[in-house]
This record gives sequence, C-alpha cells and structure tokens, in this order.
Amino acid sequence: MSESPVPLICSRFHRAVELIGKRWTGAILRVLQGRRARFNAIASSIPDMSDRMLAERLRELEHEGIVARIVIPETPVRVEYELTEKGRALDETFCAIAQWAEAWDHAGPTPARAAETGT
Repeated sequence: MSESPVPLICSRFHRAVELIGKRWTGAILRVLQGRRARFNAIASSIPDMSDRMLAERLRELEHEGIVARIVIPETPVRVEYELTEKGRALDETFCAIAQWAEAWDHAGPTPARAAETGT
C-alpha cells in the first residue's frame, strides 16, 4: 500500500497563519471584535503584554489592512482602533477558535505540555 503524498502548503495560507498566529495578535483581534477601542483599553484587556509590543502589533495589523487607526480631532487628540472589513472577515474564524478552546482546553495540559512545563 503506498502512502498518499503530503499536500503542499499554499503560500497564502502559510502567510495568513503566520500573521494571525504571531504572539499577542489573536488576543488583540479578539479584543477588537465588534467594537472600537483605545490603546489603553486594549492594553488593559491583555495582561502581560508590553505597550511597545501592542504598538508594534497594531502597526503591523494596520499595515496589513486588518485594523484601522482612527484619529478623533479633539483636545486632546483621541486615537481608537477598530477592525476593517478585512479584519471583521476573521470573526467567524475567531469564534470557531474560541469554541474549540472552550471545548478542548479545559482538560488541562497534555502529557507533552506537562513535561515541558513540569506540571
């Protein structure tokens, strides 16, 4: 019996997974689902993430057209972030990931993860 060949990974798929799979990116997108938020509101929603990292990730997401930076000309100037249409297109994906996490992550660490963390 011959094994079926392993399919090649599409470069677009790989790029998309690398983009949304970067550390903190998924959390930022989850915070912005369905609402605009100011920098400090995003930062307070994601414990342990530095302001520098948040600013870097927001710039990357803005550059990719996933997040829009909205400047509100008040005194003082207010800046808010929201998902673009391209970013909102990820809503279904992130809801599916959240459902998967709720269904499967409550069981605790897997034996391999337990060995890695010493738990």
